[in-house]
Amino acid sequence: MIVFPAIDIRNGKCVRLTEGRFDKETIFGDNPEEMAKKWASLGAEFLHVVDLDGALAGKSVNLSAIEAIVKNVDIPVQLGGGIRTLENIEELLSLGVSRVILGSVAVKNPNLVREACKKYGDRIIVGIDARDDIVAVEGWGVSGGVEADALAKQMAEVGVKRIIYTDISRDGMLSGVNVKATARLAKLSNIAVIASGGVSSIEDIKAVKAVEGSGFEGVIVGKAIYTDSLDLREALKVAEGE
Repeated sequence: MIVFPAIDIRNGKCVRLTEGRFDKETIFGDNPEEMAKKWASLGAEFLHVVDLDGALAGKSVNLSAIEAIVKNVDIPVQLGGGIRTLENIEELLSLGVSRVILGSVAVKNPNLVREACKKYGDRIIVGIDARDDIVAVEGWGVSGGVEADALAKQMAEVGVKRIIYTDISRDGMLSGVNVKATARLAKLSNIAVIASGGVSSIEDIKAVKAVEGSGFEGVIVGKAIYTDSLDLREALKVAEGE
C-alpha cells in the first residue's frame, strides 16, 4: 500500500484547505519544492500534488513550482488540478509528471478521458471528489449532478485503471477516512482506488491497510502530516506491513 504525501499549491505556496474551501486556507510553506524534498527524505515513494489555482482556472497555473518539484525529487509525482485537455496532459507528462489526475473533465467530457487512456494508459487517473456521494467539480464549488458510484463505473468502461476517491466533507477535517464508501467504489468499479480525505492519525492508516485487499492501492495524507498528528515515517511502516 502506498502512502502519498499531498502538496497543494496556491499562489506558489504550499497550503491546505478545509473541506475544499478556498476561504479556509492555511499556508504551511512558501516553497513547495522544499516540502517535496522533505517528504521524500522521510521515505515517501510517491507524491500527490494539486495545482489549486489550476482547479479554478481550468488549466495548469503553477507550472514553475511543479517543474521544480519534478526535477528535484527522485520519486514519482501524480498531479491534479484543472487538467482538461489532451494538450495539457501532454505538457505535464513531458515536464516529468508520472501520472495526471483528471477531475471535472471526467464528468463533462468522458470521451476525452477515453482518448487519454488510449494514448497514455495507466498514467491517467480519475479523481472522484464527492460530497454526500454526489460528485463535485470546478474546484469542488459546483455539483456535477452525478453519483460517485455511477461515475466510477463509467470511468471503468472508458479504460481508467485507477481512481482517487475524496470525501470532501472529511478533507482537512482530520475526521477519519471514509473507508466504507471507498471500498464500495472499488468493488463496484473493479478499479484500484486511492483513498483521500480525513486521515488524522496512524489509526486511519491501519484502517485502510486492513482493507487493502478490497481494491485499495493507497491513501493520501495531507493536513495530518503538516500538523504533526501523523508521523509520515510511522505511516510508511504500517503501509509496508511492519
